[in-house]
Amino acid sequence: MELTKAPLNVEGDAESPSHAAALGALSDQGKEALKDIAFGSAAGIAGKFIEYPFDTVKVRLQSQPDHLPLRYSGPLDCFKQSLRKDGFSGLYRGITAPLIGAAVETSSLFFSYRLAQDLLQSTILPPTKPLPMSALLVCGGASGAFTSLLLTPIELIKCKMQVPIETSSPIHRRPGILSHITSVYRHHGLAGFWHGQLGTLIRETGGSAAWFGSYEGMSVLFRQLRDQRSSIPPTSASASAGPTTSASPTTSKDAPLPIYQQMASGAIAGMSYNFLFYPADTIKSRMQTEEVGKGNARARATFWGVGKAVWRQHGIRGMYRGCGITVFRAAPSSAFIFTIYEALRNAFA
Repeated sequence: MELTKAPLNVEGDAESPSHAAALGALSDQGKEALKDIAFGSAAGIAGKFIEYPFDTVKVRLQSQPDHLPLRYSGPLDCFKQSLRKDGFSGLYRGITAPLIGAAVETSSLFFSYRLAQDLLQSTILPPTKPLPMSALLVCGGASGAFTSLLLTPIELIKCKMQVPIETSSPIHRRPGILSHITSVYRHHGLAGFWHGQLGTLIRETGGSAAWFGSYEGMSVLFRQLRDQRSSIPPTSASASAGPTTSASPTTSKDAPLPIYQQMASGAIAGMSYNFLFYPADTIKSRMQTEEVGKGNARARATFWGVGKAVWRQHGIRGMYRGCGITVFRAAPSSAFIFTIYEALRNAFA
């Protein structure tokens, strides 16, 4: 929307009320956007520290070669081998890029989720009426699609850093982040950083719809239970109980949920996000790690080509390899992300 300056009055010392209202609305939107970015970044970084060792194991399980026997028999074996070879710090190898990625991902998700809600609210429903769950799922999917564009390059470098390099030299030095970035650009150009974008798009679009939808749904359930215990009839005003755009004063019906209920809602949201679209993440990880230790000049596989190869070699189990540990680590991570975000939102409301 383009704002034009309203003409001054006869004395030239005042602006029209409509112009002042437009500027006020724009200022409020800017403040909300900054809050989403700042609070989402803080929550994402905290969650990443919790989940990163499990994510490293997941990527190593996903990126095993097609031939048998597999390098790792399961998550516990992968943990043991990783600790024996690299120590506990090895499980945090390459965390710099993921920390940046977590800040970008979480802030982008909350920011674009709020933006999508504002857009639908202004075009479909009156501002005073909350969006239905179907609309919130659409908003979640849209936020994931937007975030995937920012996330793919970061995850590409992260996955390359996490996978161990097979070498016979005991003094082989692992390439760092800058080495991987330089190598990708030298061999594949700028577009090479979006290798695996389709997998990220599918995972983030569907996963974010499930993430926000599960959190909103569980929050509605907890609020309805609280209303029943308080003998307050549940109203439609509580239909959007999560991180929404409502600026109405806090009442007993829309007061923040207890911490344990926020964490329970976040945990279920995290598990839904990771389980439903896990095969897309497996294919993406295979695509992004196929060149590690094998030379970056080789031809790059496609999303469907890698998917067919995994299915042919290992079937559905190959598609969900590492899923258990991923869902396990997603519960506390997502619980802390939503809880920290909501706490910061309430503290700086």
